[in-house]
Amino acid sequence: QVQLVESGGGLVQAGGSLRLSCAASGGTFSSYAMGWFRQYPGKEREFVARIRWSGGSTDYADSVKGRFTISRDNAKSTVYLQMNSLKPEDTDLYYCAAAYKPACSGYVCNAKPYEYDDWGQGTQVTVSS
Repeated sequence: QVQLVESGGGLVQAGGSLRLSCAASGGTFSSYAMGWFRQYPGKEREFVARIRWSGGSTDYADSVKGRFTISRDNAKSTVYLQMNSLKPEDTDLYYCAAAYKPACSGYVCNAKPYEYDDWGQGTQVTVSS
């Protein structure tokens, strides 16, 4: 059974940077896309970014465009989220997830939590003002 393990979260001052990693292990990993989501207690899980394994096309939430970059290392079955110019409102528990088939609405694909099949346990990101 594939497991997704996030790492790289922590406490950072506003304007700072963090890089999150999500490593897949435990078996042959062949997903269609990987996504990053975040969730604040009491709120719905929010889409952050998505990358396709094949071709590397990406999508971002408007709130993080220009600040966050999603990338992948196919050989390591690892996905990264580089977060720059962090703001206090970026404070959340960040999850990575794997989708095994495309789910597109118009030009946006795999941006909903229910379109993903496997999830990691999350890594906390806290941005102080």
